Amino acid sequence: MHNAHRDHQHSGAARNPMVWLVVGLPALVVVAAFATLAIAIGAGGSDALPDDVNRMAQIQTTDLGADEYAASQRLSAVLSIGEGMIEILPASGELLKDEAVRKQPLTLRMQHPTRSADDRELLLQPTDHGWRITETLDLAHDWRVQLIAADARWRLHGRLPKATRATLLQPALLQPALLQPARFQPALLQPARFQPALSEAAAEDRVPAVAPLRP
Repeated sequence: MHNAHRDHQHSGAARNPMVWLVVGLPALVVVAAFATLAIAIGAGGSDALPDDVNRMAQIQTTDLGADEYAASQRLSAVLSIGEGMIEILPASGELLKDEAVRKQPLTLRMQHPTRSADDRELLLQPTDHGWRITETLDLAHDWRVQLIAADARWRLHGRLPKATRATLLQPALLQPALLQPARFQPALLQPARFQPALSEAAAEDRVPAVAPLRP
């Protein structure tokens, strides 16, 4: 009789939805945590930026020296994707026209938007008009782009949108002159002075004539 009563209690607890809720929620959280961990490991780590990062006193700081130099030299270039080739054409900056620089190869880093395993690093060789490499590129998704000098002294950034074959590469930092706000000119904001025009008749009406005093 006592065993039968105990079996009835156990079967009643198994049929109670609150029991399954209390047991199932923690188990579901554990499974979700392991799934998230597996996705993060498969994505190649948590650092999605390809920049050189220095860790100082547990604080991550990005090395922006190459970006500052590119901004000071006003450098920019065009990334062009052709049939079976990738080309860089200089757009602005006297440095990109320098003969010594034009003879050196450039490093082109193409970062996949979600999978670091699909990132590309290409070495473009000098040509008469810029730099080029014989290579095909998947245009089914966006790419984050970095163009790096042979001596890593300067660096340009850009984004190649999906199904696009060209984009402009520029410094990540704006030039100081572009960051200065426009000078405030209060004279332009002062309202015009109201000067009502009075006719001679109106003026005479407004200023009564005063007869001279007779002795």
